[in-house]
Amino acid sequence: MLNVCRTVCSQKLKTIRLFSSDTIFALSSGHGKCGVAVIRVSGKNSPTALKLLTDSNVLPKARSAILRRIKHPISKETLDRGLILWFPGPKSFTGEDSFELQVHGGIAVVNAILNALGSIPSLRLAEPGEFTRRAFHNAKLDLTEVEGLADLLQAETELQRRQAYLQTEGSLSKLYNKWKKTLTNGVAHVEAHIDFGETETLEPHLIEHVAKDIHILARDIEQHLADGRKGEILRNGVKTVILGEPNVGKSSLLNLLCERPAAIVTPIEGTTRDVLEVTLNIHGYPLVLADTAGLRSSTKDIIEKEGIERALKLYEKSNLVILVVDMEKYRNWKRIHEERGINKYLKEYVDKLKISNLIDASDENISFTKQCLVVFNKSDLGQDEDASIDEDHFVRISCKTEDGVAKLTHMISQKLRILCGEPSEEHPSMNQLRHRQHLSDCLKSLQLFLDEVSSDDTKEYDLVIMAEYLRKSLRQLGKLVGNVTTDQLLNVIFKDFCIGK
Repeated sequence: MLNVCRTVCSQKLKTIRLFSSDTIFALSSGHGKCGVAVIRVSGKNSPTALKLLTDSNVLPKARSAILRRIKHPISKETLDRGLILWFPGPKSFTGEDSFELQVHGGIAVVNAILNALGSIPSLRLAEPGEFTRRAFHNAKLDLTEVEGLADLLQAETELQRRQAYLQTEGSLSKLYNKWKKTLTNGVAHVEAHIDFGETETLEPHLIEHVAKDIHILARDIEQHLADGRKGEILRNGVKTVILGEPNVGKSSLLNLLCERPAAIVTPIEGTTRDVLEVTLNIHGYPLVLADTAGLRSSTKDIIEKEGIERALKLYEKSNLVILVVDMEKYRNWKRIHEERGINKYLKEYVDKLKISNLIDASDENISFTKQCLVVFNKSDLGQDEDASIDEDHFVRISCKTEDGVAKLTHMISQKLRILCGEPSEEHPSMNQLRHRQHLSDCLKSLQLFLDEVSSDDTKEYDLVIMAEYLRKSLRQLGKLVGNVTTDQLLNVIFKDFCIGK
């Protein structure tokens, strides 16, 4: 077994050396015309490349910007004049010798310098994410920090940026490495008991002390997993669906919220046939808002029928529901049923829309099974004194006069805060399904260890099995931060990185 492990490690180290043998370069700033372009070079031949580009035998002072003429290594033609920053390894982003060129951002200038770099032997254009991948291989970043960096590049709202930045700074790494330390100590103590328990005097009740630490660890992981998937929802956007009868103002509401005529609005029932989706930034939270076909019990139009089916499927997958009600229809209903309140009306309404599971039928009051806002539209068509409409999940609006839209936006942001939370260093949220899977598998092995401890009243534990449970848990945490990896996993993580990062 030891020889197999040595062979695997040797092959892995060989792969890393081959991976890092080339010196790579790429444009790290955005493509197209810009004021300043940044070109990055990393690898063992970076010093040679820098000397050739500056036509100098002396490297500049480390981590200090210096203005130099940048020349073609062969023709010696001056291509541009720009800032040069030299980063000798291991104190660089990749951990290797590297440098950056800050030059004028014209397309011709950038292409000329990239062509000049390509003319130098042993230099090649970087692959997508290769700089970051080298940083990972050189232990400058772990996998959670790499994923945070990818999310930071993709962040579109303030809260997404904050969550991603905290992850790049190691908010998750610190927590997971703390758990790894606890597990490592547990494995060491159990294995010491196996190896020396019969010949050496060990601490009394050693296994009980380990079990106590593991019990606390299992509880912490369980609480971490029971976060309502807040980090994942924030990262991917809050899936929000607008539902209601035909012609209650769903498309008008969508247009108001995204402040443009995204959806076609007509007085004709059934105008919206398909799902129309837009992404909005609501007070820093990402809202993926979908307008849907009006829901009704029967229609002969096969296209509208398909639209209704799609709306219902989207409803099942949604995080937040905006249920639109025609205020005028509610008033007419109330005139006929004076003794019955708004709660009864809503229960009848969701039944008619075939989404009765949105409301908890066992509750006499209104209790929703998922986050929901009830929007009473067309409030401009008369007055209504029903105070119950002013409750936390009800809001009056008029898509025609835009009255109440500011309040609706505020209420949506409150719901988004409940669903996504607020990222903080003290309470980091996982935002990847991969994290959840590894932690769930880790927790299963910890529970098996604890079951083994509690099931034996004689205290004659099967230490070999218990140590194996802890090693399996430790292996899952290793996969989480990247101590245990496969090329397939790395390819998945780096597939969306851009060239130059």
